Amino acid sequence: MQRVEVKDGDISSILEKLMKRSPSQYPEYEQTVKDILADVLDNGDEALFKYTKKFDKADLTKDTIKVTEAEIKEAYEKVDDSLIEVMRKALKNVKEFHEKQLTNSWFNTTENGTLLGQKITPLEIVGVYVPGGKAAYPSSVLMNVIPAHVAGVPNIVMCTPCGADGKVTPTTLVAAKEAGVGDIFKVGGAQAIGAMAYGTESVPKVDKIVGPGNIFVALAKKSVYGHVSIDSIAGPSEVMCIADETANPHFIAADLISQAEHDELASATLVTTSVEIADKVSEEIEEYLKTLSRADIIRKSLDNFGFQLIAKDIEQAVAITNAIAPEHLEIVTKDPFYVMTKVKNAGAIFLGEYSSEPLGDYFAGPNHVLPTNGTAKFFSPLNVDDFVKKSSVIYYSKEALEPIKDDIIAFAEAEQLTAHANAIRVRF
Repeated sequence: MQRVEVKDGDISSILEKLMKRSPSQYPEYEQTVKDILADVLDNGDEALFKYTKKFDKADLTKDTIKVTEAEIKEAYEKVDDSLIEVMRKALKNVKEFHEKQLTNSWFNTTENGTLLGQKITPLEIVGVYVPGGKAAYPSSVLMNVIPAHVAGVPNIVMCTPCGADGKVTPTTLVAAKEAGVGDIFKVGGAQAIGAMAYGTESVPKVDKIVGPGNIFVALAKKSVYGHVSIDSIAGPSEVMCIADETANPHFIAADLISQAEHDELASATLVTTSVEIADKVSEEIEEYLKTLSRADIIRKSLDNFGFQLIAKDIEQAVAITNAIAPEHLEIVTKDPFYVMTKVKNAGAIFLGEYSSEPLGDYFAGPNHVLPTNGTAKFFSPLNVDDFVKKSSVIYYSKEALEPIKDDIIAFAEAEQLTAHANAIRVRF
């Protein structure tokens, strides 16, 4: 990890380096993605079968592109009952947390004959993308599907890559079934995003696409935005820990490398007021790396995008945090609740030494789909509101409109929109 004793100007250079991890920094892949999307738009299923053969080595047809009930049953037989029970416990926590986010339509009326309000309607159909290949992420299935269900979305479909044998990872299928996904299609990559954005003979067009993926998936989501809505253009994972002299370096080191193991572009940052803590965290990391299975990935991540930022005090540590706006923020200080009140920009905040970041990834209930690459300054975690739309409702009686008609006409004429003014005038 790179150590910096923070002075004015240091943060901007660190931000610049971290932003190089953004999907927007890979223009060399954009044309490839655009070509795939255009092919899917023009040729539908035929393009999906071609790219699945090319990238996943699987032969799909219109009869095999969709996961069958028999395949789901087979998946249940391959997944340990104990893991299924864990999924169900996590699902319950996620569901209960997101149910607290629900809002209702509302209407206000007045005696002179007006009604103003907001009508909330769930999206009709949502598409969830779930990565496959090197690893399976059933937790991502739960996090993307459950808030859509809580919001009342009636149709949820899923795309996920299959192996060369045409099979989808069993844990992914079990998580999808438990979460209540409808149709599941064995398609991955940019072509899956195109299928859900445009629709093909087999895959329906959706209203919104959510879910993580590689650089091709991220750029495809960016390209189809406007044809459909998307959750975000997610960058590599990141964690930051604010620690003072009371923190446990053994725990901090474990948490930092838990994010670094995602991939070489993941970022782990320690912001501390104690050089001694920073030294001990470095020592602990080296000990962990002797035994962890993904040590090579962790080391590359920490060498390139790992930072130890030495702050003069907690106030500066918080200022650094708000400037970087991390996806995950752990606060391990003497009074983490006080420090939390000063934090403005973070996707998820974990308080105290026993609130490790993986708690949020899998089990606590809050969503683990979080803003990355500094977008926590203006984006929120995935939530129920992402799966509804809000319509304004306006009703005025003639008696309510009459006293204000001249005001509306004057406003319209000031903008030289005489037809607008006329639409009010003709009623009187």
